[in-house]
Amino acid sequence: MKIVILGASKGTGAEAARIAVERGHDVTAFARSPDRLALVHPKLTRLKGDFHQRDSVDGAVLGQDAVIITASATGLRGFKANPNYFSQGTGYAIDAMKAHGVRRLVVLSALGVGESRKLANFLMDRLVISFILKAPYEDHERQEKLVRESGLDWVIARPSRLTSGPARKRYVTKTEIEPVPLSISRADVADFLVTAAEVDTWVRQAVQIGG
Repeated sequence: MKIVILGASKGTGAEAARIAVERGHDVTAFARSPDRLALVHPKLTRLKGDFHQRDSVDGAVLGQDAVIITASATGLRGFKANPNYFSQGTGYAIDAMKAHGVRRLVVLSALGVGESRKLANFLMDRLVISFILKAPYEDHERQEKLVRESGLDWVIARPSRLTSGPARKRYVTKTEIEPVPLSISRADVADFLVTAAEVDTWVRQAVQIGG
């Protein structure tokens, strides 16, 4: 399978690139600074581009079988500069996928977005979602709406608190609004993202994940 990962230079995107090439996929790692990706593999192609430039995203999507979106700002300053950080680039990706006949879209969101906000405790709801990370959560809402309305074969991943631990591959997935473990490693999230691109298990569902 040919997979492009939008936002692959570090974090969850970099982990997804590593897992995908290890599973035999041809991976395009798309990022502003793809050379930051500390991964060398014959099935990996680095592609410098801008998630917020339509033509750049279009060129990355052309010829792919699946798109995984993990792009995110490095801090809250990025959302002050562009409150639509997630949704703008995701919209460009959706348009490109429709233009080029690419069906599978996997998007990294967050636990607490949409109906999963019911799972947030009082502190998470009032302090994090409504205050500290208000801008990113509001844009994840816009992003998820675009994805749901895209008509593509989409999967939305909503992980709990991200950690830097190793992959354990014992994480919990819930398509219903039910509690999941309160944290999960980026490596395990990446494992889910790649799996969601490979199989039909979660097509057109938002999945809460933790573990």
